[in-house]
Amino acid sequence: MKKRRINALDLIQRIEKLARERVTSQEVVAIDAYRTLKNRFNPKVILVIEDDENMQKLMARIFPDNEGFEVRMASDGTALTSILDEITPDIILMDIGLPWINGYELTELIKSHREMKHIPIVMVSGHTQEEDIKRAFQVGADEFIQKPFDIEQLKQTVTRLLKLQDR
Repeated sequence: MKKRRINALDLIQRIEKLARERVTSQEVVAIDAYRTLKNRFNPKVILVIEDDENMQKLMARIFPDNEGFEVRMASDGTALTSILDEITPDIILMDIGLPWINGYELTELIKSHREMKHIPIVMVSGHTQEEDIKRAFQVGADEFIQKPFDIEQLKQTVTRLLKLQDR
């Protein structure tokens, strides 16, 4: 029995017509709704290494979940180890005056680690003498923000560094 060649042109045209009808009948999603969904399912992880509980709470309010952030807290270097078992942060906000291992030492350790050296670190500290700021950059900090800080400046700095990471 000889196989008959199928003329699929008619079928292709019908499929394309039905697909066009369905696509054009779909509700258009606003870009803000899309961003909200994207942020909810793919948040940027901000690791805050800060021993002051009030400052931790403030950081969590500055970078809320509904804006696409997941804020994780570590009060010192020892708490950091258990967090790094669970997640890889997209950015780190680091205080200098930490117990046990200070922010300079932690930054140096993170920046010397081959899998973490690409993570931007923003020193957020009340240690604001010229030598403090110089040392922060010497050990690998990407930015330094002085406490007390302007909330908008912090948000802009974090947003800018995260955009650079996405490239």
